[in-house]
Amino acid sequence: MVVDDGSTDATWEKLTALKERIAELNPVQNPGPHGFGRAIVYGLDHMHGDAVTIMMADESDDTRDAVRYWEELNKGYDCVFGSRFIKGGGVIDYPRVKLLVNRMANFFIRLMFNHALNDTTNAFKAYRAEVIAGCRPLIAPHFNLTVEIPLKAIVRGFSYTIIPITWRNRRTGEAKLKMKEMGSRYLFICLYVWLEKYFSRGDYRKR
Repeated sequence: MVVDDGSTDATWEKLTALKERIAELNPVQNPGPHGFGRAIVYGLDHMHGDAVTIMMADESDDTRDAVRYWEELNKGYDCVFGSRFIKGGGVIDYPRVKLLVNRMANFFIRLMFNHALNDTTNAFKAYRAEVIAGCRPLIAPHFNLTVEIPLKAIVRGFSYTIIPITWRNRRTGEAKLKMKEMGSRYLFICLYVWLEKYFSRGDYRKR
């Protein structure tokens, strides 16, 4: 499935043309409002099958790692989380300032939730369909959705494993993530899930 989130170029025309050659391709258009989180949720609302891997469309995520995610899900895990910062993982052409902010943010999240994942903010993760259903409602409209889903999955008792992955900075176009705009939104989602973890008395945990 590919979600066209309000593109102003020929993306939709190219997707519909590819659909004629690739029967498995399922392009959908998010009618709006737009935003990274809203596009992901729109795709999740229209997904079929028993599992989903969320990937960026700028080739920053390695498709070979998506295959490895599926293999791990088949071992019985509810979620598979990739980390660029464990042995075997790596990043290519990561801007230094963003890398520093990333490591600080992920260290802070690990302290808050006391979990083993050191790359929570990375969007590239895999989930069984029941995990997505069990993490709703999904409220983050922007890039902070990348922390909402995995944190809810962990707090709500779904099983997970972590494997090393490789990430490459996009080679064309401009990244939409603006750190100055997103800091408070990431913090809001972290506090929202943290309050659930310590004060909901297990009301939302997997049964």
